[in-house]
Amino acid sequence: QVQLVESGGGLVQAGDSLRLSCAASGGTFSRYAMGWFRQAPGKEREFVATISGGGTFRYYVESMKGRFTISRDNTKNTVYLQMNSLKPEATAVYYCAAGTGSAQVMRDMKKVDYWGKGTLVTVSS
Repeated sequence: QVQLVESGGGLVQAGDSLRLSCAASGGTFSRYAMGWFRQAPGKEREFVATISGGGTFRYYVESMKGRFTISRDNTKNTVYLQMNSLKPEATAVYYCAAGTGSAQVMRDMKKVDYWGKGTLVTVSS
């Protein structure tokens, strides 16, 4: 079983940046596609970004391209989400995810095998 623990959330102002981290344990980290999803108040959880096991392939929700960067350090069993130029609409609980399928497929949350408990990001205007 894989356990995922997010960190790095907090309260920031619009235009600020944050880097979220997700520490994974259990399993062979490099074999898992990793990703981030978010859930805003009153809304469904949605895809944000995924990255392949070796870090070669990355996918982003279209609205965040150019401002969000997903990365991973397989020596630390950690995946990151660098969020720049944050807007109030980015306010949400951000969840780390892991899956045995491809990063492309895992854009669909139904293909996620493991979830973290989330970290809250609040962007004030």
